[in-house]
Amino acid sequence: MKITGVKPWLLHAPGAYRDKRPGEYIFVEVTTDEGITGWGEVTTTYQVANRSICAVLKQIGGLIEGDDASQIEKIWHKIFRAFTYMGSRGASTNAISGIDIALWDIRGKALGLPIHALLGGNVRDEISLYTHPSPSIGPEEAARQAKEIVASGHTAMKFDPFPTMDEERDGYLSGKMSAQGEQEGADITAAIREAAGPGMELLIDAHARFDVPTAVRLANRLSEWNIAWFEEPVPVESTHALKQVRDQISVPICVGERLHTRWEFVPIFEQELADYVMPDVTWTGGISELKKISTMAEAYYIPVSPHDASGPINVLAGAHVMMTVPNFYRLETARYTLDAYDVFIDTPLDIREGNLHLPDKPGLGIQLDMDYLKANADEEFPGDQ
Repeated sequence: MKITGVKPWLLHAPGAYRDKRPGEYIFVEVTTDEGITGWGEVTTTYQVANRSICAVLKQIGGLIEGDDASQIEKIWHKIFRAFTYMGSRGASTNAISGIDIALWDIRGKALGLPIHALLGGNVRDEISLYTHPSPSIGPEEAARQAKEIVASGHTAMKFDPFPTMDEERDGYLSGKMSAQGEQEGADITAAIREAAGPGMELLIDAHARFDVPTAVRLANRLSEWNIAWFEEPVPVESTHALKQVRDQISVPICVGERLHTRWEFVPIFEQELADYVMPDVTWTGGISELKKISTMAEAYYIPVSPHDASGPINVLAGAHVMMTVPNFYRLETARYTLDAYDVFIDTPLDIREGNLHLPDKPGLGIQLDMDYLKANADEEFPGDQ
C-alpha cells in the first residue's frame, strides 16, 4: 500500500475548543493507492503557527509519496532526518506527529484492528480523564463550574488561576506576577477547592510563564489547597531553572507539553526534574514517539499524562497509546463534555463518569464528516478541494 498524498485541512470552528480561543484545527489526511485514508492532527495554539505547519505538511507530502504506508518507523525517521539542518524538533515534529497518527490509523484500518491492539494490547478497559473549567474567570464562576465538573463524575481538574500580565499580551515574558494577580490566583484556587471538595485532584497550570523566584513563591502559596501538581513552572528552555524550582517547593511538578521527542525527555528523567510527564501526541512525534517516551518514563516509575491541546483526533490518539501504558495517570480533555467535537466526527466520544471508552473499531475508531470539513476549511489550506 503506497502513500499517494498528504493533505492538511485548516478548519474554522469557532467556540469548539474553549471559551475565548480562536477556533482553528489542523487535521491531516494521508491517502493511499488502496483507497484507505488515515487521519492525524497537529493543531497548535496560534494562527501563525497553524499556517506554518500546514505549509510544512504540504512539502512533506512530496517527500513520502510512493512510500509504503506500513513502514511507519522508517517514514518517521525519513522526515525527522530531513529537518536536522534547520532544527529537528518543533515544527518538524509537529508535522511528523500528524502524519504518524494518520499512518497508524491506516495500519489499523488495513488490519481491521484498533490502534491499541497494534501496540501490544490494552492493560485497562477505560481511560481516566482530567478536565478544565473556562479560563479567565473569577472565584464565583470558577466555583460554579467546579461543581458541574464534580457532578459529571470527573475526579481531577486543571486550571491556571493567575491573570495575564499586560506585557504578556504582546508576547514579552518578564516572568513576574503582581501581588494582585497572586491574590486573584489564591482566591480562585480556594474557591475551586471549597466547591469541588477534598476528593477532587487539583492541577495547576503555570504555562511556563514565570521566573524561578516567582514560580517558587506561587507554588508554595497554593500548596495549602492540596495541589496534585504544578505544571510548567518555568520556561522549557532551562532545565537548570526547573531544578532550582524543584529544590524549593513541596508540590509535585509536571512538564512535557513543550518537549519534542524522546531526546528532550532524557534530562527530565536523568536529572529527576519532574514527578509527572505530559507529552502531547500531536506535537512530540505522534503515536510512535508517545509510546517510546512512555516506556522510558516507565523505567523511572514516572506517570504519563498526555497533554490535549486540540481536538478529537488528539484525544483518541493519546488514549490508544495510554490503553497500553502501565504507568498512565490521566488524559487531558478540554471540557467535561466534548460534544463540541461532534461536528467533526461520525460518532460522539464516549465519556462516562469522567472516563473515556474507546470505540471498538479499526484504527482511531472514527470517521470525519467530510461535508463539514469542506464547508469550514480555510481557503488557503482546504484539504482536497
